[in-house]
Amino acid sequence: MTPLSNSQLLYILRHKTSAVVLAGGKGSRLDPLTRERAKPAVPFGGVYRIIDFVLSNCLNSNLRKIHVLTQYKGMSLDRHVNNGWRRYFCQELGEFIDVVPPQQRIVDNWYQGSADAVYQNIYEIENEKPEYIVILAGDHVYKMDYRLMIRQHIESGADVTVAAKAVPCEQAAGAFGVMEIGADNRIVGFEEKPLAPKSMPGRSGFCLASMGIYVFTARFLFEKLCQDANRLESRRDFGLDVIPEAIEKNRVFAYLFSDQSGTEEQNESFGQRPYWRDVGTISSYYEANMDLIAIEPELNLYDPAWQIRSYNPDLPPAKFVFSEPDRQGQAINSAVGQGSVISGGQVNHSVLGRSVRVNSYATVEDSILFDDVVVGRDARIRRCIIDRGVVIPMGLKAGFDPDEDRCHGFHVTPEGIVVIIRNS
Repeated sequence: MTPLSNSQLLYILRHKTSAVVLAGGKGSRLDPLTRERAKPAVPFGGVYRIIDFVLSNCLNSNLRKIHVLTQYKGMSLDRHVNNGWRRYFCQELGEFIDVVPPQQRIVDNWYQGSADAVYQNIYEIENEKPEYIVILAGDHVYKMDYRLMIRQHIESGADVTVAAKAVPCEQAAGAFGVMEIGADNRIVGFEEKPLAPKSMPGRSGFCLASMGIYVFTARFLFEKLCQDANRLESRRDFGLDVIPEAIEKNRVFAYLFSDQSGTEEQNESFGQRPYWRDVGTISSYYEANMDLIAIEPELNLYDPAWQIRSYNPDLPPAKFVFSEPDRQGQAINSAVGQGSVISGGQVNHSVLGRSVRVNSYATVEDSILFDDVVVGRDARIRRCIIDRGVVIPMGLKAGFDPDEDRCHGFHVTPEGIVVIIRNS
């Protein structure tokens, strides 16, 4: 196909492409943070939710017709999108962001898999008459210019394009779909979450993993979803059923995403290298948050060329209270959200949400505090994730003795990260 001009691509993005964000997973590996909220609604980076990253990618990529499909514990996610995201879309121009809960319009079941979630909402998606549909995972933290992937999809004449990334085989085992590609990046093999992934040719120890991001030609997608719904043995999943079946008969290509060095075109889009992290476990979630407060973080939240947007309530600026020489409120190598008050306490290498209060002589180190957390006087917090609204009693120590932490009812991971939720 003749290469698209930038103006042609922009028209297709704004008027002929719909995005479908899959935001209904249970997120059981992030328990206990997902006991009261969906995984995409889990706070991240102090003032964001995980879903803000995929929605920001859509907005920055000029995708302005977005369906967000929810299922489990979707109330906080629904509220967050309604409060923070609708203002970016102009209904008069045909733009929208719709949060769509399960409606059981086609069958009397909840979503059986990722493909079934899209199939059960096929009427709403078809009503927009899109030519291309982008299927996106709503539970990863990443920066990605979807324009590059959509351009490749159209110019290659693909039926399906799958975003792919090289990851260590041990990381992919049982967690990601793994693919094999030919010289032209056409996918010739696909295995969903194998326990022993095959290494890439010429790169031992690494495999090519699916990022759960797909671009479909709309007519092809609708046909495949209807066929899959009538296949009794199907598990109604893109990775398990739709993609492997399509590889045998149709044009299925990989879009190679690099967050190590990036292609010249990718780097030009961001002013820095792209970024992608799966934050599906407590350990990976903790590490991704800690990455943000490095001197030169891999994920740059301060890049005006690729803004990460969110719901930001009206709050005063953060305040640091110094009252006497040994009561100095300060935060070092940390990110502190609006409305927070560090009142004579010490914060080091931590991420604090909004309206957090750290009282006199308290210390917070290597920790993540969600909104409205109160750390009592003389308390000591280390390597903790503290859920919204938790009040840490005066003098409590957490993150120093795993046995003592468990006695308090806190969740302690094998890596020694302590998770404190309300009523724990």
